[in-house]
Amino acid sequence: MREIIITENDAGRRVDRFLKIYFEKAPLSFIYKNLRKKNIKVNGKKAKPEDILNKGDEIKLYLAEDTIKKFKKDMEKSKNSKFPDVLFENEDIILINKPVNMLTHNDQRSYQDNALDRMVDYLIFKGQYNPRLENSFRPAFVNRLDRNTSGILIGAKNLKSLQYLNENIKKRNISKYYMTIVKGDIKQDFAVDINLKKSKNNVVSKSKDGKRSLTEFKVLKNKSGYTLLSVNLITGRTHQIRASLKEEGYYIIGDRKYGDNSENNKFRKMGLDSQYLHNFCVNFDLEEMKEISGKNFISLPSDKMTKIAEDLFNINLGDILNEKGVF
Repeated sequence: MREIIITENDAGRRVDRFLKIYFEKAPLSFIYKNLRKKNIKVNGKKAKPEDILNKGDEIKLYLAEDTIKKFKKDMEKSKNSKFPDVLFENEDIILINKPVNMLTHNDQRSYQDNALDRMVDYLIFKGQYNPRLENSFRPAFVNRLDRNTSGILIGAKNLKSLQYLNENIKKRNISKYYMTIVKGDIKQDFAVDINLKKSKNNVVSKSKDGKRSLTEFKVLKNKSGYTLLSVNLITGRTHQIRASLKEEGYYIIGDRKYGDNSENNKFRKMGLDSQYLHNFCVNFDLEEMKEISGKNFISLPSDKMTKIAEDLFNINLGDILNEKGVF
């Protein structure tokens, strides 16, 4: 038998969701079966899957230790040993800059360097997170960037802030602004409101039975057949910006999946080895986080990407963002 005491970072979860995290490798049928058979009790009583856990609650697992070890989540320190580029942090949240060619989360069977493990290692080093003392919680991001998209990731240091940030992303109280360069001479701001669906080969395109995707585009500068755009991501779908632009006949330079190969080759010679897409600003409208509410947190792209934009359009990138009031 094993006892689990619910901590502040476990409180507020449903019983079945807590157990699904705790027994990461177990099927849901295992969890529901053992709840039904009273092999898992909360405060000495049979628990329902939908019951909400409170701080200090006691869960008892009347299961063999080998069974627990077989299915239990590994909360040990990650394999990574590097720290992230921190833009801002307080006791609840952390904003980091993700570079191009880094995963947000590790999604392969073999380990790959990723932003989440870097963040976790940083918080362990600072003493703000101890995996050995946690039953289910691990710091997490509430937004995601593709490997070849750079920019700001929003991390939650505790369960309360994770739930609060996720809730406010759904309510659209957290705004995310991207910058991109496209082939095409765009004169006016525009929006794309379409349904997008992902195919089996991970390509996203317009489809009647897809999910609604709304994106707003603001023209910052155009010159010589190219346009620098600020993008307000209203919904958050896979490849939303890239696919929406393609549907309008515009292609992000450097984009190998949705872009134009001849254009990509031209800019590759200028040192651009990824799509030109960068999440440069996040803005929060949060009643319970006054310290960050109403503020713009800004991160310009890499020196290489900044130079390409400034040379192509003959501008200072920071000045043009302030001048256009894109936030």
